[in-house]
Amino acid sequence: MITPATQSTLDYALSRVADHFMFGIYFDLSRYLIAAGVLTALLLVFRGFAETRRIQQGRRASRADYTRELLSSMRTVMVYAVVTLAILVGRETGVILVKLQQATLWTIVWQFVLIVLAHDAWFYWAHRAMHSKRLFRATHLHHHKSRTPTPWTAYSFTMTEAVIEVAFVPIFLFTTSQLGIAYAGFAILFFIWHQMIRNVMAHAGSELFPAGWVDNPWTDWIATTTHHDLHHSSGHNYGFYFTWWDRWMGTEHPRYREAFREVTSRGRAAQPGAVAEPAE
Repeated sequence: MITPATQSTLDYALSRVADHFMFGIYFDLSRYLIAAGVLTALLLVFRGFAETRRIQQGRRASRADYTRELLSSMRTVMVYAVVTLAILVGRETGVILVKLQQATLWTIVWQFVLIVLAHDAWFYWAHRAMHSKRLFRATHLHHHKSRTPTPWTAYSFTMTEAVIEVAFVPIFLFTTSQLGIAYAGFAILFFIWHQMIRNVMAHAGSELFPAGWVDNPWTDWIATTTHHDLHHSSGHNYGFYFTWWDRWMGTEHPRYREAFREVTSRGRAAQPGAVAEPAE
């Protein structure tokens, strides 16, 4: 028999679940629309720059590509909202330690760096695994239908891939919580926005990084738009934020630096040339 007190507790729990789920939808949809929308607008406003820096000169995304990306992105938002719900419930039950109160700048910085490094490793190995013959069709093929990526490709996943992509966050937070590390809310917030911004930049279709980036030892370890664009057009390059894992594992595209130099030199060349399609 359900007592009034039990019913009250159950109603509260259900209301919190609904609130958390709706917050997850609002937050993930908002950051996707804001990041992809702002970058799309910038590429339109600075059309001359975008066209000069277009990586794949011979191809463009079609209306069908944009429609597919937007529709599948809504599915991804729903998956991410469920995971956000799980994280918030985990925090309320003490399974996941997240401090929403003010933290020191040093704490926010080292926690942000740690989660970015861990996510880059997760992404590389999960991404590479999804390219295996056994998993590719069921997990990652849909994302690669965007052979010419756009900012809206960032969330264009199957449900299975969306789960694999977002599973990192609760697993990482649960693991650090077991080690007694309470993550600062600002560190998580900065990571989430950093991940989204870098995601849409990687799928911009036009090189956004300045000339000389791949030839400077202070910056060449940070992946550029060309780095991921080559992955969509020709394979290789499984990393996300950095080029380390691809270099260590021998999976970096052999023409990556050459292609980047070609793209970024067009605006300065007397007779701009197109980048030839990279060989497999």
